[in-house]
Amino acid sequence: MTTLGVYRPGTSLLHRMPTGIKLLGLVVAILSVSIFVREPWQLAAPAIVVVALYVIARIPPMTAIRQLRPALWMLLFIGAFQLVVAGWQRAAVVCGVLIISIAFAAIMGLTTRISEMLDAITTFLTPLRRFGVNPERIALLLAMTIRCIPLMFEVITQVSEARKARGLGFSLRSFAVPVIVGTLMTADAMGEALAARGADD
Repeated sequence: MTTLGVYRPGTSLLHRMPTGIKLLGLVVAILSVSIFVREPWQLAAPAIVVVALYVIARIPPMTAIRQLRPALWMLLFIGAFQLVVAGWQRAAVVCGVLIISIAFAAIMGLTTRISEMLDAITTFLTPLRRFGVNPERIALLLAMTIRCIPLMFEVITQVSEARKARGLGFSLRSFAVPVIVGTLMTADAMGEALAARGADD
């Protein structure tokens, strides 16, 4: 499974663009979509921009589609909830904004090494050190967040496949409990690994 944060080597314009500019563009793009998109038809413009970025980066269509596949379960639940509570238009906007935001984040990960992103973030935050901010700790937190997104989807996928293999019907309780337990076990393993490496002593 192709997951977020997996770098795909290349020589496109996006690959060669400075990491700081790409990070700034990512923040601006996600904030703009979240703030200004209020109607379903307004999703068209950012969707076109996303498609154009993937074309510029020379990312194969199937690779681009696989970036969104892990989020389908989450979008299904959110979309159903919004449909019941606020109607189909709000559901379309919320799910559309999430899909586009994930696509923006995915193109960043596909064209930029995580080490380069962390170096850029550390550089941006270094002036805040005088106010007690620890740039290295924030960079570590962001790195863990980037890694945990695909890990969470992996846990959900494993639970779903296990239920299907056992021929079990859908039950929110039987689905949520294994996901929570799996997530806690993953977090515990990551904590032990960080402690063993002396991270943030």
